[in-house]
Amino acid sequence: MFAEYNFKNYSFRLVFYAVALNLIGVAAIYSAEGGSMSYTSRQLIGMFAGLLMAIVLSLINYRHLLRFSGIIYAGCIVILLAVIVAGQLGGGSRRWITLPVIGRFQPSEFVKIGLILFFSWFLQKNQEKIDQPLTLLIAAALAGIPLYLIVDQPDLSTTIVIAFIIVCLVFIAGISYRWVFGVAFAALAAVVGIVFMAERGILPPFMHSYQVNRVLAFVYPSKYAELAELSIQQDNSKMAIGSGQLYGKGLLNDTVFSVKNGNFLSEEHTDFIFSVIGEELGFVGGCLVLVLFVLFVYECLRIANRAGDLSGKLIGTGMAALVGFQAFTNIAVVTGMFPNTGLTLPFISYGVSSLVSLYIGTGIILNVGLQQRKLEF
Repeated sequence: MFAEYNFKNYSFRLVFYAVALNLIGVAAIYSAEGGSMSYTSRQLIGMFAGLLMAIVLSLINYRHLLRFSGIIYAGCIVILLAVIVAGQLGGGSRRWITLPVIGRFQPSEFVKIGLILFFSWFLQKNQEKIDQPLTLLIAAALAGIPLYLIVDQPDLSTTIVIAFIIVCLVFIAGISYRWVFGVAFAALAAVVGIVFMAERGILPPFMHSYQVNRVLAFVYPSKYAELAELSIQQDNSKMAIGSGQLYGKGLLNDTVFSVKNGNFLSEEHTDFIFSVIGEELGFVGGCLVLVLFVLFVYECLRIANRAGDLSGKLIGTGMAALVGFQAFTNIAVVTGMFPNTGLTLPFISYGVSSLVSLYIGTGIILNVGLQQRKLEF
C-alpha cells in the first residue's frame, strides 16, 4: 500500500506550521475567555481530532479520493441544503446544523475542502478544453450552486473565499490570459457597481442592508457619520493591537488598561482573535503569526509545484489560496484595511468545524507531497 510513497518527502514542516498556529490560537482563546476552559477545551478536542484525521488522510492516495469527486460534490450540496431545512439561526444567519454524536457543525467549512477536491478533479479532466466557453460555463454552473446556497444563509464572506479559491484553481489549470483579464475587469466593475448602487439606496444583488451599510461606512466614513457605530469593532481592535506595542501586555494580564479586559472587543475568540494576540503578545507575537502563515502557504505551493499531476498541483494551490486569502482578509479587517466581513483566522480562531476541515485539507496535501515527481536537472 505504501510502496508508492517516498516518506523522505513527508512534510513535517507543514504539520509544524499548522500546529504552531493552532497552539497560539488555543492560548489566545484561553486568554480571551479569562482563564475559562469552555471554548478552549473544545478547541483542543478539535485540534487532536483534526490531527488524527490529517495523519490518516496523509496515508490515503489522494487519487483514490478524487475518484469519488462526484459523490463529494453531491455531499456538499446535500449538507448545504440541510442548513436550509434544519439549520440553526444565530446572529441573524442560518449556518449551523446539529447531528447526533457529532453535535453542532458548520457545513460551509467542509464545503471549502470538498470543492477544492472536486474542482481539482474536474479541471484536470477538462484541462485540454479549459478555454472553451462550454467548459467554463459548466464550471461556473457547478460553482454557482453551492455559492448561491452559502450566500443565501447569508454568508457573503465565505462565498467570496470559495469564489477566490475556484478562480485560483482555474488560473493554475492553464486558462488563457484573455479570460483572466476579462474576469478581473468584470470583478472591478462589480465592486464599483456595488458602491454606486449602495450610495443611491439600491440594494445590490446577494447583499443585505447591513452588509451595504458596512461598505458605505468603510468607503465614506465622513459622509455617512450616522453609520459610525458599525466601525466601533474595528476601532477598538486597532486600539487593542496598538496598545500591545512591541512585546504585548502578556496573556491573562489583569491590567485595567486592557481593551480586551474592558470588554471593548466583540467576537474576541473568533473574528477578532488577532486583536487579542496583538494586545497580549505585541508586535512580535503578531509578526510570528504572519510568518507562520507565510511559511504554511509557501510549503503548500512548494508541494503543489512538485506534484505528480495537475490534480495534486491544484489541491496544493487550493489550500494555499484558502489559508492565505482568509488569513489576509481577517487581519486586514481587524487592522481596518477592509470593511468588517466576519471571517475567522485559520487554525487560530475558535471553531471546531473550521479547524477540523483545515486539518483534513492539510492531510490531503501531505499525501500529495508523498507522491511528488522527481526533480529534473
